[in-house]
Amino acid sequence: MGPEMTAIVVDNASSDNTVDLVRTRSGVRLIANAENRGFAAAANQGACYANEGDSILLLNPDVESLTAVDELTESAHRHGLAAGRLVDQTGRTQAGFTLRRFPTPTALVCELFGINRLWPSNPVNRRYRCMDLDYSQPRMVEQPPGAFLMLRQDVWKKLGGFDEQFYPVWFEDVDFCRRAVDAGFQIAYVPSVAARHQGGHSVGQIPPGRRATYWCVSLLRYGAKHFPPGAFRWVCAAVALSSVPRMVVGMISGRNLSSVGTYLRIIRFAGHCLVIPEHVRKAAVTVI
Repeated sequence: MGPEMTAIVVDNASSDNTVDLVRTRSGVRLIANAENRGFAAAANQGACYANEGDSILLLNPDVESLTAVDELTESAHRHGLAAGRLVDQTGRTQAGFTLRRFPTPTALVCELFGINRLWPSNPVNRRYRCMDLDYSQPRMVEQPPGAFLMLRQDVWKKLGGFDEQFYPVWFEDVDFCRRAVDAGFQIAYVPSVAARHQGGHSVGQIPPGRRATYWCVSLLRYGAKHFPPGAFRWVCAAVALSSVPRMVVGMISGRNLSSVGTYLRIIRFAGHCLVIPEHVRKAAVTVI
């Protein structure tokens, strides 16, 4: 990052020495939360310090910028938002993650039942994960991840930042990109700007049971906001039905009944949303 950029680190009650390390760095503003407020809330906190006319670069803790971001800034100023290319530890582009199209109900159903994992080249997944695109070419895109995303301050302000109901993670960036495109902004993909992404750094610290719960609830929140009622109910049913085989697999692999309680709660929540769609909006942020 260029010398004109100010780094703002939001620490969500980490248990390592991150806070102490950041405090030793000059020119870095630290926001140390006493509790884990989730990715959306933390991003909103940091963005509050942006000045009028600034660009905001969202950068996950497991992402390391490999190039200057000037082109990203220029593209964001022209279009509203811009994303670079994410690569793994070997320098290979993270296809399927760097770019995605907005999830359709069918794509999410395929995710829920593991179809995309068992048959990754199926037509629905190929379109959803942009497997038909040349990642070396710049273009307008729909849904880059919030792990490495540049945007204008006025865009962030107009959209009200991330929706903090997506807690602690998942779908808050998808929702933001959806709202940005609906508001008339464009999202530019700039492959010449690259960053190394470790992947799963924060998510891996969430216990598996909680991980499944948070992902399903966030998925349902997204569906409630952006799908027609009929399609949303279809996704609710898929969440409930797909929880049964997931529960069985969890019992077998874990050799205990801990997954039973997790997936019964997910089934109950999805059932409530199926009957009363507003339930997913009214539920507490922490939900189950």
